[in-house]
Amino acid sequence: MTLPSLTHLVLIPSYNPGEKVYETVRAARRQWHPVWVVVDGSTDGTAEGLQALEAHDPGLRVIVLPGNCGKGAAVLHGVELAMREGYTHALTIDSDGQHPAELIPRFMSASQERPEAMVLGVPVFDASAPRLRVRGRRISNWWANLETLWAGIGDSLYGFRVYPIAPLVRVMRGQRWMRRFDFDPEAVVRLAWLGVPPVNLPAPVKYFRAEEGGVSHFNYTRDNLLLTWMHTRLFLGFVLRLPVLLRRRL
Repeated sequence: MTLPSLTHLVLIPSYNPGEKVYETVRAARRQWHPVWVVVDGSTDGTAEGLQALEAHDPGLRVIVLPGNCGKGAAVLHGVELAMREGYTHALTIDSDGQHPAELIPRFMSASQERPEAMVLGVPVFDASAPRLRVRGRRISNWWANLETLWAGIGDSLYGFRVYPIAPLVRVMRGQRWMRRFDFDPEAVVRLAWLGVPPVNLPAPVKYFRAEEGGVSHFNYTRDNLLLTWMHTRLFLGFVLRLPVLLRRRL
Protein backbone atom coordinates (compact mmCIF):
# COMPACT_ATOMS: atom_id res chain seq x y z
CA MET A 1 0.00 0.00 0.00
CA THR A 2 1.52 3.33 -1.05
CA LEU A 3 -1.07 5.85 0.17
CA PRO A 4 -1.26 6.19 3.95
CA SER A 5 -4.53 5.60 5.75
CA LEU A 6 -5.68 8.54 7.86
CA THR A 7 -7.90 6.41 10.12
CA HIS A 8 -6.50 2.85 10.37
CA LEU A 9 -2.99 1.81 11.34
CA VAL A 10 -1.20 -1.45 12.01
CA LEU A 11 0.18 -1.68 15.56
CA ILE A 12 2.82 -4.29 16.43
CA PRO A 13 3.71 -4.73 20.13
CA SER A 14 7.15 -6.34 20.33
CA TYR A 15 9.21 -7.85 23.14
CA ASN A 16 12.38 -9.84 22.38
CA PRO A 17 10.87 -11.42 19.24
CA GLY A 18 14.14 -12.40 17.55
CA GLU A 19 14.81 -12.07 13.84
CA LYS A 20 11.20 -12.89 12.90
CA VAL A 21 10.20 -9.33 13.72
CA TYR A 22 11.88 -7.99 10.59
CA GLU A 23 9.92 -10.39 8.37
CA THR A 24 6.74 -9.41 10.20
CA VAL A 25 7.31 -5.68 9.79
CA ARG A 26 8.26 -5.94 6.13
CA ALA A 27 5.23 -8.14 5.43
CA ALA A 28 2.93 -5.69 7.22
CA ARG A 29 4.40 -2.76 5.32
CA ARG A 30 3.76 -4.48 2.02
CA GLN A 31 0.08 -4.56 2.98
CA TRP A 32 -0.48 -1.30 4.85
CA HIS A 33 0.66 2.25 5.53
CA PRO A 34 1.26 3.23 8.30
CA VAL A 35 2.75 0.52 10.50
CA TRP A 36 3.80 1.31 14.06
CA VAL A 37 5.96 -0.93 16.23
CA VAL A 38 5.95 -0.46 20.01
CA VAL A 39 9.16 -2.00 21.35
CA ASP A 40 8.31 -3.06 24.89
CA GLY A 41 11.73 -2.84 26.51
CA SER A 42 13.37 -5.45 24.25
CA THR A 43 16.93 -6.44 25.13
CA ASP A 44 17.69 -8.60 22.07
CA GLY A 45 18.91 -5.81 19.79
CA THR A 46 15.74 -5.67 17.71
CA ALA A 47 14.95 -2.10 18.80
CA GLU A 48 18.07 -0.87 17.06
CA GLY A 49 17.38 -3.04 14.01
CA LEU A 50 13.84 -1.71 13.71
CA GLN A 51 15.04 1.87 14.06
CA ALA A 52 17.43 1.22 11.17
CA LEU A 53 14.45 0.10 9.06
CA GLU A 54 12.47 3.15 10.16
CA ALA A 55 15.20 5.47 8.93
CA HIS A 56 14.56 4.34 5.35
CA ASP A 57 10.78 3.86 5.45
CA PRO A 58 8.41 6.80 5.97
CA GLY A 59 5.53 4.37 6.47
CA LEU A 60 7.15 2.78 9.52
CA ARG A 61 7.27 4.26 13.01
CA VAL A 62 9.17 2.67 15.89
CA ILE A 63 8.33 3.63 19.48
CA VAL A 64 10.76 2.31 22.10
CA LEU A 65 9.61 1.97 25.71
CA PRO A 66 12.37 2.09 28.37
CA GLY A 67 11.32 -1.14 30.11
CA ASN A 68 9.14 -4.19 29.68
CA CYS A 69 5.58 -3.32 30.72
CA GLY A 70 3.57 -6.10 29.04
CA LYS A 71 1.67 -6.50 25.78
CA GLY A 72 -1.42 -4.67 26.94
CA ALA A 73 0.60 -1.73 28.24
CA ALA A 74 2.47 -1.52 24.93
CA VAL A 75 -0.79 -1.55 22.96
CA LEU A 76 -2.29 1.11 25.24
CA HIS A 77 0.76 3.33 24.76
CA GLY A 78 0.44 2.97 21.00
CA VAL A 79 -3.31 3.54 20.70
CA GLU A 80 -3.27 6.55 23.03
CA LEU A 81 -0.63 8.15 20.83
CA ALA A 82 -2.56 7.14 17.69
CA MET A 83 -5.79 8.63 19.05
CA ARG A 84 -4.03 11.93 19.75
CA GLU A 85 -2.89 11.96 16.12
CA GLY A 86 -6.40 11.39 14.78
CA TYR A 87 -6.47 7.63 14.10
CA THR A 88 -9.69 5.79 14.89
CA HIS A 89 -8.77 2.10 14.49
CA ALA A 90 -5.74 -0.11 15.09
CA LEU A 91 -5.04 -3.60 13.80
CA THR A 92 -2.82 -5.48 16.24
CA ILE A 93 -0.50 -8.18 14.98
CA ASP A 94 2.12 -10.11 16.93
CA SER A 95 5.77 -9.49 16.10
CA ASP A 96 6.84 -13.14 15.96
CA GLY A 97 5.48 -13.99 12.51
CA GLN A 98 2.58 -16.18 13.65
CA HIS A 99 -0.14 -13.95 12.23
CA PRO A 100 -1.08 -13.62 8.52
CA ALA A 101 0.05 -10.18 7.36
CA GLU A 102 -1.47 -10.86 3.94
CA LEU A 103 -4.94 -10.62 5.53
CA ILE A 104 -4.39 -7.09 6.84
CA PRO A 105 -6.29 -5.45 3.93
CA ARG A 106 -9.25 -7.80 4.37
CA PHE A 107 -9.51 -7.06 8.10
CA MET A 108 -9.11 -3.33 7.52
CA SER A 109 -11.84 -3.41 4.87
CA ALA A 110 -14.18 -5.21 7.27
CA SER A 111 -13.46 -2.55 9.88
CA GLN A 112 -14.11 0.26 7.41
CA GLU A 113 -17.47 -1.33 6.56
CA ARG A 114 -18.35 -1.72 10.26
CA PRO A 115 -16.40 1.02 12.09
CA GLU A 116 -18.40 0.53 15.27
CA ALA A 117 -17.27 -3.11 15.54
CA MET A 118 -14.17 -4.98 16.61
CA VAL A 119 -12.92 -7.33 13.90
CA LEU A 120 -11.66 -10.52 15.54
CA GLY A 121 -9.46 -13.13 13.97
CA VAL A 122 -10.59 -16.71 14.52
CA PRO A 123 -7.50 -18.93 14.33
CA VAL A 124 -7.22 -21.69 11.78
CA PHE A 125 -4.60 -24.07 13.17
CA ASP A 126 -2.26 -26.30 11.24
CA ALA A 127 -0.11 -29.21 12.39
CA SER A 128 2.40 -26.82 14.03
CA ALA A 129 -0.07 -25.82 16.78
CA PRO A 130 0.60 -27.38 20.23
CA ARG A 131 -2.41 -29.52 21.13
CA LEU A 132 -2.37 -28.42 24.76
CA ARG A 133 -2.71 -24.78 23.77
CA VAL A 134 -5.41 -25.49 21.19
CA ARG A 135 -7.48 -27.40 23.74
CA GLY A 136 -6.76 -24.96 26.56
CA ARG A 137 -8.03 -21.95 24.62
CA ARG A 138 -11.45 -23.60 24.36
CA ILE A 139 -11.83 -23.08 28.12
CA SER A 140 -10.99 -19.39 27.87
CA ASN A 141 -13.32 -18.97 24.90
CA TRP A 142 -16.19 -20.64 26.78
CA TRP A 143 -15.73 -18.30 29.74
CA ALA A 144 -15.48 -15.24 27.49
CA ASN A 145 -18.77 -16.15 25.78
CA LEU A 146 -20.48 -16.78 29.11
CA GLU A 147 -19.21 -13.45 30.49
CA THR A 148 -20.65 -11.63 27.47
CA LEU A 149 -23.87 -13.70 27.41
CA TRP A 150 -22.85 -15.18 24.07
CA ALA A 151 -22.38 -11.86 22.30
CA GLY A 152 -20.66 -13.68 19.42
CA ILE A 153 -16.95 -13.74 20.26
CA GLY A 154 -15.39 -16.27 17.90
CA ASP A 155 -12.05 -16.41 19.71
CA SER A 156 -10.95 -14.47 22.77
CA LEU A 157 -7.20 -15.07 22.63
CA TYR A 158 -6.11 -14.52 19.03
CA GLY A 159 -4.34 -11.16 18.91
CA PHE A 160 -4.81 -10.55 15.17
CA ARG A 161 -7.73 -8.12 15.29
CA VAL A 162 -8.90 -4.56 14.62
CA TYR A 163 -9.95 -2.41 17.56
CA PRO A 164 -11.93 0.82 17.48
CA ILE A 165 -9.47 2.93 19.45
CA ALA A 166 -11.73 5.21 21.49
CA PRO A 167 -13.70 2.46 23.31
CA LEU A 168 -10.53 0.41 23.82
CA VAL A 169 -8.79 3.34 25.50
CA ARG A 170 -11.91 3.97 27.55
CA VAL A 171 -12.09 0.46 29.01
CA MET A 172 -8.33 0.28 29.63
CA ARG A 173 -8.19 3.63 31.40
CA GLY A 174 -11.13 2.55 33.52
CA GLN A 175 -9.20 -0.15 35.41
CA ARG A 176 -5.63 -1.26 36.08
CA TRP A 177 -5.72 -4.71 34.47
CA MET A 178 -5.28 -5.74 30.80
CA ARG A 179 -1.61 -4.78 30.81
CA ARG A 180 0.07 -8.15 30.21
CA PHE A 181 -0.89 -11.54 28.71
CA ASP A 182 -4.47 -11.04 29.92
CA PHE A 183 -4.94 -8.14 27.50
CA ASP A 184 -6.45 -9.94 24.49
CA PRO A 185 -9.32 -11.84 26.18
CA GLU A 186 -10.18 -9.10 28.65
CA ALA A 187 -10.27 -6.50 25.90
CA VAL A 188 -12.95 -8.34 23.89
CA VAL A 189 -15.06 -9.05 26.97
CA ARG A 190 -15.00 -5.47 28.21
CA LEU A 191 -15.62 -4.06 24.75
CA ALA A 192 -18.61 -6.40 24.38
CA TRP A 193 -19.91 -5.13 27.73
CA LEU A 194 -19.60 -1.62 26.32
CA GLY A 195 -21.75 -2.63 23.34
CA VAL A 196 -19.02 -2.98 20.72
CA PRO A 197 -20.18 -5.81 18.40
CA PRO A 198 -17.74 -8.47 17.16
CA VAL A 199 -17.13 -9.35 13.52
CA ASN A 200 -15.36 -12.70 13.20
CA LEU A 201 -13.05 -13.60 10.32
CA PRO A 202 -10.98 -16.78 9.94
CA ALA A 203 -7.21 -16.35 9.89
CA PRO A 204 -4.44 -18.98 9.86
CA VAL A 205 -1.88 -19.09 12.64
CA LYS A 206 1.61 -20.58 12.43
CA TYR A 207 3.71 -21.83 15.35
CA PHE A 208 7.42 -21.79 14.54
CA ARG A 209 9.92 -24.16 16.14
CA ALA A 210 13.03 -22.74 17.77
CA GLU A 211 15.18 -23.88 14.84
CA GLU A 212 12.84 -21.91 12.54
CA GLY A 213 13.39 -18.74 14.54
CA GLY A 214 10.32 -19.12 16.73
CA VAL A 215 10.36 -17.34 20.08
CA SER A 216 7.67 -17.91 22.72
CA HIS A 217 7.30 -16.10 26.03
CA PHE A 218 4.26 -18.16 27.04
CA ASN A 219 4.58 -19.83 30.43
CA TYR A 220 1.91 -22.46 31.06
CA THR A 221 1.76 -22.09 34.84
CA ARG A 222 2.17 -18.33 35.15
CA ASP A 223 -0.06 -17.36 32.23
CA ASN A 224 -2.82 -19.87 33.00
CA LEU A 225 -2.93 -18.56 36.56
CA LEU A 226 -3.18 -15.06 35.14
CA LEU A 227 -6.08 -16.14 32.90
CA THR A 228 -7.80 -17.84 35.83
CA TRP A 229 -7.60 -14.67 37.93
CA MET A 230 -8.79 -12.63 34.96
CA HIS A 231 -11.87 -14.80 34.37
CA THR A 232 -12.66 -14.72 38.09
CA ARG A 233 -12.73 -10.92 37.96
CA LEU A 234 -14.68 -10.90 34.71
CA PHE A 235 -17.27 -13.35 36.01
CA LEU A 236 -17.94 -11.10 38.99
CA GLY A 237 -18.29 -8.18 36.59
CA PHE A 238 -20.61 -10.28 34.45
CA VAL A 239 -22.91 -10.98 37.42
CA LEU A 240 -23.14 -7.26 38.16
CA ARG A 241 -23.89 -6.47 34.50
CA LEU A 242 -26.26 -9.38 33.90
CA PRO A 243 -29.49 -7.29 33.96
CA VAL A 244 -28.04 -4.92 31.34
CA LEU A 245 -26.79 -7.79 29.18
CA LEU A 246 -30.16 -9.54 29.38
CA ARG A 247 -32.02 -6.39 28.35
CA ARG A 248 -29.63 -5.95 25.44
CA ARG A 249 -30.16 -9.54 24.26
CA LEU A 250 -33.96 -9.29 24.59
